Amino acid sequence: MNVAALDQLWVYLSGNPLLSLLVTLLAFMIAVRLNRALGGTPLLHPVTLSIAILIGFLLLVDMDYATYFEGAQFIHFLLGPATVALAIPLYDHRERVRRLLGPLLLACIAGILTAVTSTVGLALLFGVRQETLLSLAPRSVTSPIAMGIAEQIGGIPSLAAGLVLLTGSIGCALGPAIFRLLKITDPAVQGFTMGLSAHGFGTAHSFARLGAVAGAFSGLSMGLTGLLTAFLLPLITRLLGLS
Repeated sequence: MNVAALDQLWVYLSGNPLLSLLVTLLAFMIAVRLNRALGGTPLLHPVTLSIAILIGFLLLVDMDYATYFEGAQFIHFLLGPATVALAIPLYDHRERVRRLLGPLLLACIAGILTAVTSTVGLALLFGVRQETLLSLAPRSVTSPIAMGIAEQIGGIPSLAAGLVLLTGSIGCALGPAIFRLLKITDPAVQGFTMGLSAHGFGTAHSFARLGAVAGAFSGLSMGLTGLLTAFLLPLITRLLGLS
């Protein structure tokens, strides 16, 4: 096959939205295999590795994000049904959730305040620019919510999304060790903690490593944290004079 034919083939493929879908699936498959080969470390989560692979591919072929998303939107669409599906295991444990609802809400609010104040406090201590600080503040909620909050309070949505991924990876790496250190064995407590501190990554980790009960409570925590943070964080930043 000559160069002209290859060029024509590439023009055809690059204009086909299914190319982005195929590349995304292949990147994730490669990332999963790499993660397993590296011992399954959460610090090199398949999602994080997939992002790095996709960035490299887009730079290599000089494809802009809008063109890529024409095909990747099919996977993006599935994010909604996947999130809603978290309600199924939660429904199975609804009686336990009902009994613990008060303590869970208090724990969620305490976790949000701790995450926000510690992040903002450290950022101010190290003299971080305000725009970056406001991007750091929503790092403990799932990416779509964090991006919306960051945009609302004056941060950078794309930076907020990256920080969320980093937070999730670190949370999955440190969470199990902290549970062992503190001798926490209740799967509901483990799952709720992982969802609160590591959002989507923590929920996936809970289902895969800690069981269905932990996964259900992690999904609940992730949803509550996102909802409450969306209301509380703008108020906190205003009280602190940051926005």
